[in-house]
Amino acid sequence: MEKKNNLSVLLGAAFLMATSAIGPGFMTQTAVFTKDMGATFAFVILVSVIMSFVAQLNVWRVLAVSKMRGQDIANSVLPGLGYFITFLVCLGGLAFNIGNVGGAALGFQVLFDLDLKIAALVSGALGVIIFSFKSASKLMDKLTQVLGAMMILLIGYVAFSTNPPVGTAVKETFVPSSINLMAIITLIGGTVGGYIMFSGGHRLIDAGIVGEENLPQVNKSAILGMSVATIVRVFLFLAVLGVVSLGNQLDAGNPAADAFKIAAGTVGYKIFGLVFLAAALTSIVGAAYTSVSFLKTLFKVVKDNENFFIIGFIVVSTLILIFLGKPVKLLVLAGSLNGLILPITLAITLIASKKEGIVGKYKHSNILFYLGWVVVLVTAYIGVKSLAKLAELFA
Repeated sequence: MEKKNNLSVLLGAAFLMATSAIGPGFMTQTAVFTKDMGATFAFVILVSVIMSFVAQLNVWRVLAVSKMRGQDIANSVLPGLGYFITFLVCLGGLAFNIGNVGGAALGFQVLFDLDLKIAALVSGALGVIIFSFKSASKLMDKLTQVLGAMMILLIGYVAFSTNPPVGTAVKETFVPSSINLMAIITLIGGTVGGYIMFSGGHRLIDAGIVGEENLPQVNKSAILGMSVATIVRVFLFLAVLGVVSLGNQLDAGNPAADAFKIAAGTVGYKIFGLVFLAAALTSIVGAAYTSVSFLKTLFKVVKDNENFFIIGFIVVSTLILIFLGKPVKLLVLAGSLNGLILPITLAITLIASKKEGIVGKYKHSNILFYLGWVVVLVTAYIGVKSLAKLAELFA
């Protein structure tokens, strides 16, 4: 029975990480880059996936062995640093959750022709309902698994129906005709940036699947999570590539929706609505759960009322969207700060991996350690670039 229960949590953690990554931004980003870069985008996907795998495996393993969440590891490396990380993660999580609620509202609008504000209210309410149950974590595990599998099947169907030039895509994956560094950096940030990198690892800690003896299971869960996100990214890329390779122009306002509509008519458009809704709902759940998980070991009141704070997080995101629309300055500010979170948190994790006071006698993989520092340097470049946005914001 324990084995079966563990499997459910491991799958849940994997899908929580994957579906946290696969939000409305992930889908729009993939469609835009495919439209602009064509088959060459395949190489960008490959490099960003390898780097994301390195980041995830480093973080999940250190979290599991230390039995500590990201903020507590940061405080152990340098007292007070955990509070700073928590502030960045929660601000980024809130801003992106506003976008997630907006994405879910768009999905509802496509499916049922609902008014956008009513659709946003329904989206927020669904998130609240999930965390109103005593067994919210089990419900979250199941929801992310079911919706994650549904997204793979639906996007896969559209991908194959567009008949994309797979041979060209394979060639460009390994021998690219051009390299777009900014696209690689953007994709890494979108797949493991901010709170996303910690979502699955924190879920495993909550379920007690920790310690060196559980590392094989932790590895499998992390790899499965990244694999699910990768499969969705590849299928979506192929679906859009099949459409643009025939010379179709995509609507700049919503390129992903337009690609689905061109590929499979009204049915394709409704499939897009369903996929976008699923992506947004699971991201709402992932962003709220993970952001609050950063607060709960720092503030006892949050730990004692975790579900209440998660519900509050979703309600605030929904109300900001309904009454203020998308507050551009907040999104730009959080996006810029989010660009700094990945290199900082990964660097802290790598430092922690060599500290006996944090990981005990555990010997962290040197290959993962050195590759991790490569990812830190590359993603620090995102942070420097994103700081330019802060300067523009307050200019």
